[in-house]
This record gives sequence, structure tokens and C-alpha cells, in this order.
Amino acid sequence: MYRSVFAPALLRDQVVVVTGGGSGIGRCTAHELAHLGSHVVLVGRKPEKLQAVQAEILQDGGQASWQVCDIRQEDAVVALIQNVLRAQGRIDALVNNAGGQYWTPLEAISAKGWEAVINTNLTGGFLMARECYRQWMSANGGAVVNIVADMWGSMPGMGHSGAARAGMVSFTETAALEWAASGVRVNAVAPGYIASSGMDHYPTEMGDVLRGMRKTVPQGRFGNEAEVSGAIVFLLSPAASFITGSTLRVDGARPQGRLGWPMGLPLEAVQQRAAVKPFDGFHRASVPKVFQEK
Repeated sequence: MYRSVFAPALLRDQVVVVTGGGSGIGRCTAHELAHLGSHVVLVGRKPEKLQAVQAEILQDGGQASWQVCDIRQEDAVVALIQNVLRAQGRIDALVNNAGGQYWTPLEAISAKGWEAVINTNLTGGFLMARECYRQWMSANGGAVVNIVADMWGSMPGMGHSGAARAGMVSFTETAALEWAASGVRVNAVAPGYIASSGMDHYPTEMGDVLRGMRKTVPQGRFGNEAEVSGAIVFLLSPAASFITGSTLRVDGARPQGRLGWPMGLPLEAVQQRAAVKPFDGFHRASVPKVFQEK
């Protein structure tokens, strides 16, 4: 079973919508939420991936359903939330996890490519949060967690994604203010370098770059999906009842890395220290293929 640090019935009988729930951080988070008693609504564009995660959750004794939706399409998002409310009767929380980008310098990004990334990482999250608020949370309260990224100090090679993620942080802060009177909390989680299946979507020639990224992290390693999921669950929990408009970084202090600043102990020694050992909570986690090559 999922090895969560949270009380087993923490989110019992809640309905939580998780976009991008068919893989990576979304899949892991869905498993933890279900383990904690939630009914998880998996949302994505590929039904076969959603069905596979639903089957895993049901096999583990949890509750889950799924809905196909392209969150970039306004009409589709409006209909999605209507369908969830008809089926489940409520929406207690939204995890705005769906996203994606590709590696390319700014001068090579077309207008179409720019719009695709902005629409996925910013507009889609806005539409999902807005409809959850309009159709349910404005009258009943709730919590939203937006998944952004480590874009502090910019995202060279992925400028479209950096712009979208920065926009989502601003949206998070604005929504937290505007929706506070309705009892809605809005926060964000910013994962750093996380070893998830998303890393396998980059070109194979980037393998050495991806594998070497851990050397820029003061903790000397990649994070894992369960460490991001734990941050999401905390922000959805009653323990975060006075936290809204915040962005919680899960990045091993990577943005604080400075050229020329010594990392301290050799990476191998750092990785043996109990304080920085990974929290391996996800019982179905797998190593990204890019890390299996060498």
C-alpha cells in the first residue's frame, strides 16, 4: 500500500479532481489521495492511461473515476466540471497538475508552439480552477493546488514554460485573495528536478544533461514523486487551513545554487546523510528510463 506519512482517514469522503492524473506526479498524487480516503477523479486526454491508474487505485482498495478532457478548451472544461458534479455531487479540491513543455531555445519557438505550452500550463489551469469555483466552491468552499515548476532565475531552454509557470504563481496569489471570502484556499507547489516519467518525454540526446542535473542540487539528488505528493496533500489538509496564496518549493534548494559556491560534502557522502535521503512513499513508483541507460 501507499506509505503516506498522513493519517489514513485524513481526506475521507472528499472528492478531489487531479488533472494529468494518468502519469508521473499526477498518478502518484492520485494514489496518495485515494489511500487517504478521497474519491479521486482522474482527468487527462488519453483514456487508456486514466483507466490504467484507476485500475491500480481500485486494486489497492481506493476509489477513483476518470474523465477525458482537453483542459485547454473552455467548453470542454465547463462540461467536465458539470459531469463530475452530476456523478459525485461535490468537488472538495482540485490539483491542477496537467502540464508539459519541450526543450528549445527562444528563437526557435514558433507562435503555435508558444501558445500550446502557455495554454497547457497556464490557461488550462485557470479554466479548471475557475469552473471549480463557479460551479461549486464559491458556495461551498474548497482548496486548489496548482503545480508549477522551478522557474526562479528563469528556465533557459524552456522559456515558454517558465513564462507560463510564473503566470500561474501570479494567478495563485490573485485567486487566493479574490476567493478567500468564499472559503477557498489557493496554493501552488513548485517541484524542482523530480525523477518521474515526464523526464522520458525529452529527446534521447538530452540523456546526459538530464542525468547530470542532480549535480546542481545542494542535496545532491533528484526528488521523487512521493515527495511532491506529500507537499500537495499537506496544502489540501486541515493543517494548512491558514495557508493560501503561497508557493511551496520542493526542490532541494536548487535555486539557491550559485556558480562557484562549494556544495560541501561530495555528492556520494551527501546522499548517505539521513536528512536528505529520499522519502519513498509510492509503492508503484518506477525509475525513469533515462536513468536506466547508464
